[in-house]
Amino acid sequence: MVGQSPLKNILLHTVLLLGVAVSVFPFYWLAVMATRTTSEIYRFPPTLTFGGELLNNIRNVLSHIDFFGSLLNTLFVAVSSSVLVLFFCSLAGFAFAKFEFPGKKILFSLLLLTMMIPHQLSLIPSFMIMQKLGWVGTFKALIVPGMASAFGIFWLRQYASGAVHDELLSAGRIDGCGYFRLYWNVGLPILKPALAFLGIFSFIGSWNDYLWPLVILTKPEKYTLQVTLSQLNGVYSTDFAMVMAGTLMATLPLIVMFLLVSRQFISDIAAGAIKD
Repeated sequence: MVGQSPLKNILLHTVLLLGVAVSVFPFYWLAVMATRTTSEIYRFPPTLTFGGELLNNIRNVLSHIDFFGSLLNTLFVAVSSSVLVLFFCSLAGFAFAKFEFPGKKILFSLLLLTMMIPHQLSLIPSFMIMQKLGWVGTFKALIVPGMASAFGIFWLRQYASGAVHDELLSAGRIDGCGYFRLYWNVGLPILKPALAFLGIFSFIGSWNDYLWPLVILTKPEKYTLQVTLSQLNGVYSTDFAMVMAGTLMATLPLIVMFLLVSRQFISDIAAGAIKD
């Protein structure tokens, strides 16, 4: 960095490299365990090199569960809910940030209060609502309740407050834009970095969700990935090598997605910083 001594740069990069190593090691250890047998996983001191049992463990996973069927179910639910979250949260966040309407402060305060309620407390009321609607055992019960989140609205409201300038909205009104066109044509392009983060955050949250799908889904052919992976745990004994292989297979799509969108995500943030 400009203006810093070489020693400070070395210390800074050393700390950053250590942070990266600490963050990456759990994924590396997961991959190592997926290539070993259960007896080798229990070995002490642990072996930190890859073994040769990965294909056998993967075959065991595929023979015990419908991995690819649950993978498609999870992909459908995660993509659908993430798209809906991006639309409704950006719409609400933009309105809270840039428009004035009666009860705005009260509604936003109530929104913040909902963020303090533990998700587990809403399981029974949510299940009863889904039962009244006849949605128990369907993907609608996973997608519709999660199509907007208090955190998403709060995040985009905070971002839009500083990134979307009032002069742009005034210019849009002069050109004849209504409320929705101001959101769609003026606000949404500026919100791309925040939307990229929220999209990744929502997708990963939906992909890793276990408790609500376990409660609401009733048919094995509609199970999501996390519920299906839980079936790998035996009653009396568990093949941890097989469990680790299944976990690795479920994690790889997330890693690939992050690698694909991370460059665009970083470039959007840099572009927004330059514009500001």
